[in-house]
Amino acid sequence: MSIPTRVKLVDVGPRDGLQNEKQPVPAAIKIELVQRLQDAGLTEIEVTSFVSPKWVPQMADNAEVMAGLQRKAGVRYSVLTPNLQGFEAALKSKPDEIVVFGAASEAFSQKNINCSIAESIERFAPVVQAARAAGIYVRGAMSCTVGCPYEGEIAPERVSYLAGLMKGIGVQHVGVADTIGVGTPLKVQRAMEATLKHYDINDVSGHFHDTYGQALANTLICLQMGVWQFDTSVAGLGGCPYAKGATGNVASEDVVYLLHGMGIETGIDLDKLVDAGKFISDFLERKPNSRAATALLNKRVA
Repeated sequence: MSIPTRVKLVDVGPRDGLQNEKQPVPAAIKIELVQRLQDAGLTEIEVTSFVSPKWVPQMADNAEVMAGLQRKAGVRYSVLTPNLQGFEAALKSKPDEIVVFGAASEAFSQKNINCSIAESIERFAPVVQAARAAGIYVRGAMSCTVGCPYEGEIAPERVSYLAGLMKGIGVQHVGVADTIGVGTPLKVQRAMEATLKHYDINDVSGHFHDTYGQALANTLICLQMGVWQFDTSVAGLGGCPYAKGATGNVASEDVVYLLHGMGIETGIDLDKLVDAGKFISDFLERKPNSRAATALLNKRVA
């Protein structure tokens, strides 16, 4: 496989990034963040999730946020829907894509959503069916594909099993996620190869956390495999509520800097992306968790 000449990033900051923030983030701030991301050239943004506010209070304003967006042609707005009830609520907001999720680890599935992997897929089957009947694209997030906080290392066979189940219920695209950021390049490569037994290279993406500083290396090995879609989070927002101490998703700014440095097109304006990250970081009263953003912001001051 040759390295792709163009890469698409899905910014998961507004949803995956903000969902674990303790302080409430007002809908207006979330809407402004999405606006800034699309102005920076992002064409796919994970906006919110339609889950019970009892479990994720930060996403209780999901309908308000979706209604407040100034939608831009060519941008796909996605939402996470954990069940049919969530999907039906989401449908009123007219998302372009819904996201369902499963884990490659039985223990993680039990701790996260209180059911086995097979049961979780059964639960998602009617959601996928309803979404596709409504003409909405379905993406699947596969968590813990290289390591689990409860089970340790995850065998590629478990990833292949999950990818096969997702394919079986009609999920159109899957993301291979290193949820706790323990992956290193060869382990990530094996997880991706296991997924590619069921999905075409055009229907997979990488989703890496930077807990051990490996996210860019893991991105690079996937690029070398021909993978051209990745989930990233502006300012490195987010962690994982079920994985103690897991630092955030890889920062969008760092991945864009890497890609542009390799001559790979993204359609993203890095300066505007840095501004978007600074905007949300200023609101959260902390510095962006991005090396590239920090360097570029320092350079501006200098």
